Amino acid sequence: MNFETLSFEVKQEILWVGFGLKTKKSMTTLDRATLEDLKGAILEAQNLERNGSIKGMIFFSHKPGVFLAGADISVINSLKSEAEALEALAEAHSIFNALDDLKIPTAALVDGVCLGGGLELSLACKKIFVSDNAKTALGLPEVMLGILPGFGGTYRLPRKVGLPTALDMILTGKQIKGKKLKSLGLVDALLPVERMQELAPTYLFKKSEKKKSLKEEVEALAINNFLTRKIIFQKARETVLKTTKGFYPAPLKILEVLEKGAGKSRADYLNLESEAFAELCQTVQSKNLQHIFFLTDEAKKIENKDKLLKVNRGAVLGAGVMGGGIAWLFAQNDQSPIMKDITPEALELGLKQASENFSKALKRKRMSEDDFNRKMRSITPALNFEGFKNVDLVVEAVVENMDIKKKVFAQIEGEVTDKCILTSNTSSLSIEEMSKALKNPSRFAGLHFFNPVNKMPLVEIITHEKADPLVIESLKKWTLDAKKTPIVVKDGPGFLVNRILAPYLNEAAFLLEEGVSIEALDQAALDFGMPMGPCRLMDEIGIDVCVKVGKIMHDGLGSRATPSSLSTGLYDKKLLGKKNGKGFYLYDSAGKSTGLNPEVVSMLTAKKNNMDPLTIQMRLFLPMVNEAAYILADKICDDAGTVDIGMIYGTGFPPFKGGLLRWADDEGLEQIAERLANFTEQVSRERYSIAPFLSLMVSDKKKFYDL
Repeated sequence: MNFETLSFEVKQEILWVGFGLKTKKSMTTLDRATLEDLKGAILEAQNLERNGSIKGMIFFSHKPGVFLAGADISVINSLKSEAEALEALAEAHSIFNALDDLKIPTAALVDGVCLGGGLELSLACKKIFVSDNAKTALGLPEVMLGILPGFGGTYRLPRKVGLPTALDMILTGKQIKGKKLKSLGLVDALLPVERMQELAPTYLFKKSEKKKSLKEEVEALAINNFLTRKIIFQKARETVLKTTKGFYPAPLKILEVLEKGAGKSRADYLNLESEAFAELCQTVQSKNLQHIFFLTDEAKKIENKDKLLKVNRGAVLGAGVMGGGIAWLFAQNDQSPIMKDITPEALELGLKQASENFSKALKRKRMSEDDFNRKMRSITPALNFEGFKNVDLVVEAVVENMDIKKKVFAQIEGEVTDKCILTSNTSSLSIEEMSKALKNPSRFAGLHFFNPVNKMPLVEIITHEKADPLVIESLKKWTLDAKKTPIVVKDGPGFLVNRILAPYLNEAAFLLEEGVSIEALDQAALDFGMPMGPCRLMDEIGIDVCVKVGKIMHDGLGSRATPSSLSTGLYDKKLLGKKNGKGFYLYDSAGKSTGLNPEVVSMLTAKKNNMDPLTIQMRLFLPMVNEAAYILADKICDDAGTVDIGMIYGTGFPPFKGGLLRWADDEGLEQIAERLANFTEQVSRERYSIAPFLSLMVSDKKKFYDL
C-alpha cells in the first residue's frame, strides 16, 4: 500500500506503519492528510487480519525524537461551529475505535514527543513501548488550549493508568518522562532507543507481566464505589477552582465528562467527550489560547539556521541573584558558564542562587543527585578573566548604571575572541548608548531576562542600529534552545515589557494615593485574571527597582510617565518589598507573606475610596493599551502579536484574554478611546491623553490585529 504521509510495510507477519514519511516540519502531527492515510492503513490492517496475513501491528515514526506531537492545531482552529467539530470527531473516533477493535496485538513504538492525539492513538493500541531517550515524553496537553482530549483520551487513559493519575494528567496537561512512565502503568516496556525496532516484536507478543498489587486493587475498588468517586470529583473541582479561579471552563468540563461517563459504554462515553470538545473549542477562552499558541509558534521561527553562531560555553559578568540565575540557565543547558564578579561574597551569592534553582528540581525528582552535582560543578566562579577566550556568549548583569556598564564592556571586549557575542541584561538602560563603548558594536545586543530566571519564560532581545542580524538570530536560537520564549524589540525606554508595565504600576500607586485600599487594588487585578496584584508585584520586583525604572521612563517619555510620589516615599523609608521583608506586605525569612505592612497603610492618608472594581481595572489596564500604541508607532516592535507575547510571558497578562491587544480589540477600540477621554477629564490629562496612533486607528475603524 502507498500512502502520502505514512509508510506501510509487512515484515515477518507484522505490519509496520510509520509516521512522518515526507514531512519537512520539525514536529509530526495528525493533520487531515495523516488522519485520512491512517484510516486507510487501519482498513487495510483489518483486511490483512481477516485473511491471516499479519499477526501484529506496530506504529513508529521516521522522525527521531518525535512520535506524534498531537493533532494539527490549525485543524482545530479551522472548526467554525460545534456541528463541524462533532462531524470531525465522529470521523476520528471511527478510526481510533477500528484500531482499538483489532484482535491482533498492536503497539505504539514511541521515541520522543508523544502528545495529545499521538498519545490517544497509542492508548488505542494494546501496548505502548517507549525509548530510553531523555526527550521521550507522553501527555495530553489539550487543557492548555482550552479544550479536552477529543480522540478518546478521557475514555482510554483512566482505563490504562487509573482515575487519579488520569485526572492529574488531563487536568494539568503535564508530560510524563522516564521510569515514571512505567511505574504509572502508562507504558508496557522501556526500550533502548538504538534497538527499539529490533526488540519491539518480542515485546509485542510477550504476555503482560503487569499484575495489580493489593494496594492497587484496594484503590480500584474504592474508586469504583459511588461515594468515593463523588468525593474524588468534589475535591478535584475544589482544586481546579482554586487554581483557575473559574476563568477557564475546560478543566471543569473535563471533570464533568469523566464523572458522567463512569460506567457508560464506549459509544455513549465518546459522545459525551465529543459534545464537550465541540462546545469548548468554540469558547472565547479556547480561541484566545489557540491564538497564543500560534503567536508562540511564530516566535520560534529562525532564519539562516546554517549560518548561526553556536554557543558552547557562556559567561556571566556580575553574580548576585540575577547573575546566579543566568549562570544556572547556562549550566542547565550544559554550557559550563564562568561567573565573574569582583568579590568572593558576590560569587557566593550567585552560586547560592544557582544551587537553590537546581535544588528545586532535585526535590521534585526532576534531576538526580549526580546531575545536581555535575551541573553545579560546571559553574566556574572567577575574580578575573581567565578562560574568557573560550566563551561564545557573555551576559553582563552588573549594577544598573550606564557608566559602569560601559567600562565593563570596554574591558571585556579585549578579553574574548572576535566571534564572542556580548550582551547586556539591563532592564531599562539604552542599548544604543551602551554599544558606543565597543569597538565592534555589531556583535552586541540586549538580552533581558526576567526575575526569577528559572521561572519566567520570556527573554527580550534588544537590537540597535549597528547590530548584526546574524547575531540577533543566533541569540534567538540560543534562547529557544534554553527553553525560553524570545521576542526581538528595538531600543527605547524600558524596551517593550517594562515600558508597558510601568504605567500599570504607576497608576496603581496613584490609585492608592486617591484612597483605594491595597486589598481592593490587588483584588481587582486578580479578578481581571492577573496572577498577582500590582502591590504584590511591586514587592516582588523591588520598590528600589520601580523607582529607578520610573525615573528612566519619565526622562524618556515625558509627562505621561510622571511617577507617583508614593514609590519614592516607600524607598526613602527603606520599604523595598520582598528583598528586605518589608514592602506593601510583610514577609518572613522564607519569603512568605505574613500580611499587610501597617507602616505602608499608615502612609496612605487619603479618605477611603470605594471605587468599583471595573473602574480600578480600567484605570490600571487602559494606560497599558495606550502605551502599547505608542510602542507600535515608535516601531519598537513590528506587530500586536509581539506585544501580546511579551505581556503574557513577561507579566502574566491573562492568557485566556489572548494578550493585552487582543483583549483591547475584543473590548472595542472606540470604547477604550471613550474611556480614556473620560479619565482625561476626571483623573489626569497627562497620563490618559489618547496616543495619536490609537486615535488614528479609531478614526480608521481598525484594530491592533488589522495592522
